[in-house]
Amino acid sequence: MTTSDKPASTVTVAQLRNGRWGFVLKFRGITYPVQGQFATKEQAEMLGAAALHALEQPKQR
Repeated sequence: MTTSDKPASTVTVAQLRNGRWGFVLKFRGITYPVQGQFATKEQAEMLGAAALHALEQPKQR
């Protein structure tokens, strides 16, 4: 996969050491720290996708 084939933005969901779930955002080459202490993997996936969607929206003036 070349760099042009890779998505510019990703959400990665991982289980934390305490058994809870969190997500990591990568947006425009910047990796943001783990967010959340979610009870389920599905919650982390849903909120990670929502956060990424919010970042990708054009700014309103």
